[in-house]
Amino acid sequence: MEEENKHPTPLTQLGEFGLIKYLTESIKLNNSSSLKGIGDDAAVISSSSEETVISTDMLSEGVHFDLLYTPLKHLGYKAVIVNLSDIYAMNAKPEQILVSIAVSNRMSVEALDEIYEGIQLACEIYGVDLIGGDTSSSLSGLVINITAIGKANKEDIVYRSGAKENDLICVSGDLGGAYVGLQILEREKSIFEGNEKIQPDFSGKDYILERQLKPEARKSIIEKLKSVGVKPNAMIDISDGLSSELIHLSSQSNCGVQIFEDKIPIDPATISACEELNINPTIAALNGGEDYELLFTVPIEDHSKIKDIKEISIIGHITDLNSGNFMVASGTDSLIEIKAQGWQHE
Repeated sequence: MEEENKHPTPLTQLGEFGLIKYLTESIKLNNSSSLKGIGDDAAVISSSSEETVISTDMLSEGVHFDLLYTPLKHLGYKAVIVNLSDIYAMNAKPEQILVSIAVSNRMSVEALDEIYEGIQLACEIYGVDLIGGDTSSSLSGLVINITAIGKANKEDIVYRSGAKENDLICVSGDLGGAYVGLQILEREKSIFEGNEKIQPDFSGKDYILERQLKPEARKSIIEKLKSVGVKPNAMIDISDGLSSELIHLSSQSNCGVQIFEDKIPIDPATISACEELNINPTIAALNGGEDYELLFTVPIEDHSKIKDIKEISIIGHITDLNSGNFMVASGTDSLIEIKAQGWQHE
């Protein structure tokens, strides 16, 4: 039996072109619109009668993730998901991605391979083609930048600017879990750094940790809305916290919003962790971010079509511009002004 190679392979052993070939030689194209992928000066995508929707996001080590507690495969998966979420938020279908990665010389070929395993798994699950990108060296840690390309009929695209007075405000899934999961990870990191003999305690935290480390894009919500014949008037994905996204919608649509605290969907696991961390669950949902759920408005006439969809919660309604942005506190008639206190882009 051959002895296993216990030494990570340095990136310099393969070189840039050898590394690209190693990471991408097994990639196959599945969408008919992907005419040419990796291997030439540029990818080629066929045009059609549909509109093209493009989004890009960058994840930087030390800002968006910490490699001490982030599995590399999960990181690759999440990097794709945060981009696909933006495409779904336009009511479009993602079909291709471009991946650019900058790495330091401390990263091995095997480590980079793990990241690409996560990227390819996300592509496989969501039916997306990896058609190109770039690799580069970095002096400041790992950086992953992904561009997602999608398609939609012109009449199907949903913008942030379409909300109308009396529209129902809806969210998919539940909120706050990703933020609380991050707080648990940071707490255990701090304990570990103080005493490396103390092992992290993540018992009972599987759900919120997955919400932070391996989120999912809400493809199913887009499909369910189409299946019941509902097109949102406005939509945005929840990456920076519910408060920030509500303000984006109200600003772009020139309207006000009123939501109800007791209607905000929060998972019991999130509430339990909030109690443990002495965090108000509503604050986590409003300002936490990284949930990658969908926030959207639908005409009030469509209430009967969406009311029984389990993954959708109706949390309020659109008001006129002069009414402002407010939340009705639980158990009272008190109005709390909604302010953007989530994560701010630098």
